[in-house]
Amino acid sequence: MPTPHIAAEPGQIAELVIMPGDPVRARRIAQQRMADAQLVSEVRGIGAWTGTVDGVPMTVMASGMGVPSMSIYATELYREYGVRRIARVGTCGGIPDHVSVADVIIAVSAHTDSGIATSALPGVTLSLAASFDMLAGAVAQARGAGRRVHVGPVFTSDQFYHPRTDLIPVLEGLGTLGVEMEAAALYFAAAREGRDALACLTVSDHLRDHSADLTSQEREQLYEVALEAAIAGLCA
Repeated sequence: MPTPHIAAEPGQIAELVIMPGDPVRARRIAQQRMADAQLVSEVRGIGAWTGTVDGVPMTVMASGMGVPSMSIYATELYREYGVRRIARVGTCGGIPDHVSVADVIIAVSAHTDSGIATSALPGVTLSLAASFDMLAGAVAQARGAGRRVHVGPVFTSDQFYHPRTDLIPVLEGLGTLGVEMEAAALYFAAAREGRDALACLTVSDHLRDHSADLTSQEREQLYEVALEAAIAGLCA
């Protein structure tokens, strides 16, 4: 039955879900990549469209921004709609010098300063990680697409304007590739519900040198490689 945040009826959400953060991007993916897309929910302006991609039934739905928003939608999709796999496709800020704007990062795991990593078992910080089959499928697809692809951990920040200036150098020293705001929440929801998840990200800006940051229009033009990697992960 519909949830407080998703109005779709049972059977209207596919087992495989593409999840960008931006509702506008979700609509564009549905229009440009899905056959016979049908709008099945639009609560709070978060549209969900179900159709097929290359003959495979899928739903595309936005997550909104941040851990709480992603947690709500991912949990309800897994728990109430029987969703089996969710692939986040979004953007992130690059950290090390060898990661450049417009590169693709596929997140093996997600460090976080959010309390979500310790909420399940007090005193224990969970390792929040992608599902292997999805990861392998996405990496294989992305590396064959001609774009620079990096595979490793990202940092899911609970704050966009973070007050700690020492954070990025420490994260870089630990091999962290990029910063975003949703992957850890998705990976936690998948682990808790016994389902699969993956985050495929386009580097839209760099935390060291902002001179090459992408505009909002350029971001829309460059997410295709991450999107196709996410779709490959869903179908792996």
